[in-house]
Amino acid sequence: MITVHHLNNSRSQRVLWLLEELGLPYEVKRYERLKSLQAPPELKAVHPLGKSPILTEGDLTIAETGAIVAYVLETHARGRLLPEPGSPAYWDYQHFLHYAEGSAMPPLFLRLVLSQIPKRAPFFARPILSAAMAKVDSVLIEPETQRHMDHWEAALSKGGWFAGGEFTAADVMMSFPVEAGASRLDYSHRPALKDFLARIHARPAYKAALAKGGPYAYA
Repeated sequence: MITVHHLNNSRSQRVLWLLEELGLPYEVKRYERLKSLQAPPELKAVHPLGKSPILTEGDLTIAETGAIVAYVLETHARGRLLPEPGSPAYWDYQHFLHYAEGSAMPPLFLRLVLSQIPKRAPFFARPILSAAMAKVDSVLIEPETQRHMDHWEAALSKGGWFAGGEFTAADVMMSFPVEAGASRLDYSHRPALKDFLARIHARPAYKAALAKGGPYAYA
């Protein structure tokens, strides 16, 4: 039996969604974030990094969302949620499978970190730090996030999904940066991104995963 070690409000929500899309049986072991928003120490007993998601099945333990998605697809999916190997859509799928965490998430995470610095500083230092972090964001992070949003919008505009005209696991992987971006970036002139979010939110498997894992609540 597959067990997902699931941290609330985290990337592991995508693993639950993938398993629901495939109709696979699984168990959820829940962990709650500390007040610091960090994962609890109990996760280190499952994997040395102490991060979520972690998937266990029998004697196998796998960490990192991309690796978990690849494992599930290779061992349980029977070709579902994958484009035809070797096709252009397949290589788009491979791109977005790895891009989601490797390139898309770092600037979004950095923007979150910068926003938290003034909030955690002494009261008298907050105005100065807020101004400094806003400057860093506008000069370094904002242009980068706009470049990524252009990439997302262009990919979705071609076929409706990130790897062409069919829903694939690439869309599951990309859901986290797109949803994180929706809470921090301006999608008002990004119709393909807004449509993507509406369509994934309407999927029964997405709703079932939220019911088991809990909703996102981005900072």
